Amino acid sequence: MKFIVQKEVFDKLDDLYIGVVVAKGVDNSKEYKDIDKMLEESMAAAKKEFLDVKAKEDPRVIPYREGFQKVGINPNKFQCSVEAMVNSISKGRDVPHINPLVNLNNAISLKYTLPMGTHNLGLSDSDVELRFAVDEDSFTPMGSKEPEKLEENELVYVVDHKVRTRRWAWRQSREGMIDKNTEYVFFPIDGFKGFNDDKVNEAMKELEEVLKKEFKCETKSGFVDKDHLEFEWDL
Repeated sequence: MKFIVQKEVFDKLDDLYIGVVVAKGVDNSKEYKDIDKMLEESMAAAKKEFLDVKAKEDPRVIPYREGFQKVGINPNKFQCSVEAMVNSISKGRDVPHINPLVNLNNAISLKYTLPMGTHNLGLSDSDVELRFAVDEDSFTPMGSKEPEKLEENELVYVVDHKVRTRRWAWRQSREGMIDKNTEYVFFPIDGFKGFNDDKVNEAMKELEEVLKKEFKCETKSGFVDKDHLEFEWDL
């Protein structure tokens, strides 16, 4: 399988750098106390750091807001995932424990202040793409069975015309949702070359180490940028 970023995306975001970790053979039905602890520790650290802080003014968040604007997304209306989490934490709210894979995603995302996704790969053998939406694409929100209409040329993560994440790094769909039966998973970690690609690489390394240690699963990792438009793996 491959993760492919459409060349036209780099016409708008030439410094985009996406780290990728893929894991297969996960048992997401059990309790993993060390992952729960990771999330609690990341939340505690973020609460100290971001209490009463406006996330949109944080220098680690600003490039994502600027990136959203470059691809036609209003960052005041639609926040990237990590900005939304930080905003919630700055108001004293906890990030809920959902299941081990999602908890691990959120723990790493908060620790490094990076937007991340977690997608179930067990539903299709087709490639994952980050590209601008076409008419055939559809998005079904969490908690709904009815698809939403996408905006013209909206930047999306997509598999088989089923959109996994709307507005780049904003909201994931019902399609590809992580549940207790998920055993094959794809994590994209969105960053920018020359700004936080080092943090993306650190997050990838830690994520892969935890996946291997806790789930005893197979993993592959890599990246995509304007000089490397795709990442391929065989698991």
